[in-house]
This record gives sequence, C-alpha cells and structure tokens, in this order.
Amino acid sequence: MDDKARLCAELARIGAVKFGVFTLKSGLKSPVYVDLRLLVSHPDVLRLVGKAIGGMVKAAKFDRVCGIPYAAIPIATAVSLEFGWPMIYPRKEVKDYGTKKAIEGEFKAGETILVIDDLITTGLSKVEAIAPLEAAGLKVRDIAVLIDREQGGKKELEAKGYRLHAVLAISELLESLKQAKKIDEPTYAQVKAYFRDPGAWQKAHP
Repeated sequence: MDDKARLCAELARIGAVKFGVFTLKSGLKSPVYVDLRLLVSHPDVLRLVGKAIGGMVKAAKFDRVCGIPYAAIPIATAVSLEFGWPMIYPRKEVKDYGTKKAIEGEFKAGETILVIDDLITTGLSKVEAIAPLEAAGLKVRDIAVLIDREQGGKKELEAKGYRLHAVLAISELLESLKQAKKIDEPTYAQVKAYFRDPGAWQKAHP
C-alpha cells in the first residue's frame, strides 16, 4: 500500500469520509463530506497528514507556516512539529483584551508564509483568510491543503496569483476507497455523477 492509499484508508477508518446530503461552507450541497476536524482525536492520522503536507511543499520558499482557523490549526501544528517550521495563525475574531492581536505568533512584515488548510472547494474562503495576512505585511505565494474537491478552487487561486498544492484530489480519494472496497458501487456512482454535474445534483436535492 503506497502512502496515498494508506492515508485514504486511515481517513475512512476514523470516519472522516461521510456520504449523504451535506451543505458545504460554500453553500453548495454535496453527497460527500470530508470532516478533517476529527483529526485532533486521532494523533496517529494527524501525524500522517502533517508528514504528507510538509513533504509535498519542501521545495517551496517560505519563512513560516500559517494554519487557517479552525480545522487547519492542528494540521499546521503537526506540520510545524514534524519539520521544525515556525507557525502563526490568524484569529477569526480579533480579541478586545490583552494584546488584541489579529495574528498569533511571531512574524515580521515582509516574510513569506505558507498557508495551510484542510481542503479547498471554491477557493473563496482561502482568499478571505489570506487578506489579513497580507494586510499585516506578509507575503503569500503558496497554499497547501490535504484535499482538493476539484470544484474550481485551484483556478480561483491561480487567477489571483497563488499556487495550490494538494496531497489528494477528491477523485483520487474516492477511487482509492472504491479499490479498497470502502465505498459501494451505487454510492461511488452517485458521487461521481455529482462531480460531473454539480448543478443537476443540486436541483435534485433542493
């Protein structure tokens, strides 16, 4: 079993890959949902994810990693610990007490940041998350995720000058689970139909 197949199997084992009808952060509905917030309860799998993401971006040039709250903070922490890269993270809500920081951790304006998130759908939430980092004088060129849902996110980021790195495409995850018999044929066919024509699937599941 290669590293990607092992990672897919582990995500299935911890129940991170779910099938049904779900509403994504983007507002789109989907027959598959990957819940990577579960990783905090499975340190062995979280370590695998950290190694996979860090190994993928070793050639990129950056000074620090940055986890997008909340799902990616433990993932970025795993990457930071595994590879010894310093980490920061932006706050979702700027606190009105203490240091009142918008970004936690040490950094200097002009440094280059590798942004880490759990997955990408349309890419809009990544653009929103990058804004306060750039406003603080940080540079962002590369964004790393575990899973690319292949729904336009990469194209959106590239149009804005960013490079996306993904350990797994959703199609790779689904194919691996099918080969390992972790997903039955009817479910696999339904999910593949969704990714071929999300609009038609949305209309059938209002």
